[in-house]
Amino acid sequence: MKELWIEINESLSGDLKSSLLKSAAQVCDVILVGAKDVENAKKTGVKIAASSGESDINVLSTFDEGKVNELKRMGKTVAVKGTIRGRGDEETAIKAAELSSDYIVIKCPDWKVIPLENIIAKTRGKSKLLAEVSSAKEAKLALETLELGADGVVLKTSNPDELMETAVFAKKKAPKVDLVAAKVVELKEIGTGARVCVDTCDLMKPGEGILVGCQSSGLFLVQAEVHESPYIETRPFRVNAGPISLYTLSSPTRTRYLSELKAGDEVLIADREGKIRSTNVARVKIEWRPMVLVEAEYEGKRIKTIVQNAETIRLVTPEGSRSVAELETGDKVLAHVVEGGRHFGTLVKEETVIER
Repeated sequence: MKELWIEINESLSGDLKSSLLKSAAQVCDVILVGAKDVENAKKTGVKIAASSGESDINVLSTFDEGKVNELKRMGKTVAVKGTIRGRGDEETAIKAAELSSDYIVIKCPDWKVIPLENIIAKTRGKSKLLAEVSSAKEAKLALETLELGADGVVLKTSNPDELMETAVFAKKKAPKVDLVAAKVVELKEIGTGARVCVDTCDLMKPGEGILVGCQSSGLFLVQAEVHESPYIETRPFRVNAGPISLYTLSSPTRTRYLSELKAGDEVLIADREGKIRSTNVARVKIEWRPMVLVEAEYEGKRIKTIVQNAETIRLVTPEGSRSVAELETGDKVLAHVVEGGRHFGTLVKEETVIER
């Protein structure tokens, strides 16, 4: 299982540190902090790594053979950090692993892949190798390098959203989205429109699909084409998602229009418990089909989506799924209801946006 660490800079504001610690408590294995933040970080219940103070993991900022041996004799867990700029630095990291350092944390400022491949090959089974990264994209690369990938990543960020996105790739405790049971209050057949089938590089099972909606504040869970039918084969890679103008969740914190998706792009698969995982689009198929408008309500808030008017399109419910051809007012369907208003897919709380 891959490990996800976050390094929290001592210079960050108190509010930002609190936000990062709250997110880290959900998804991280270890929090790396400065000495003055150790006590506060311990309140999360997550393991703490620090260069000084009482911590679960003792971090050495440079390789010191004597110090490593001393800490290991004391029964301490040791992490050695190093910057890889050439072969000499690679050999130092390998030597630290051979001395039974528990973790080797490497930073590759110039070449990202080749040094990591070399060290993975030579330290496998001797020590856990962690790559220092600054984004979810870098984390994905580090975790997949040389097929085996690093044993984990240490994310350096001040952005809680970046941490949650990285957790999707680390797959340790992938974040969840909140889903609620919204009551269907209106169904209306409308005209023909350009609808999108999103074919993914993954396989989905009953209760899984993607989140889409007319408003970014209310996304319905549309099930993949996994329901057995006497008239058509199942297509567990596909979600018949709706009109090209709908929003879909492409990361835990960002939306995109269906019209923007193309082969290679990332989308999120969700299940009825709200568990999410990232996959890539293999193909987007747009065809003109008759549509139906579905309106639902949750705690006085009305949300809407539009889907193709066909028996094979199913919305996920708390107990199973329901074809839109059989859907009735009063039925409950699962939806992700949040604050609305997006600027290029990102929530801007200070901006006033009305979605109808």
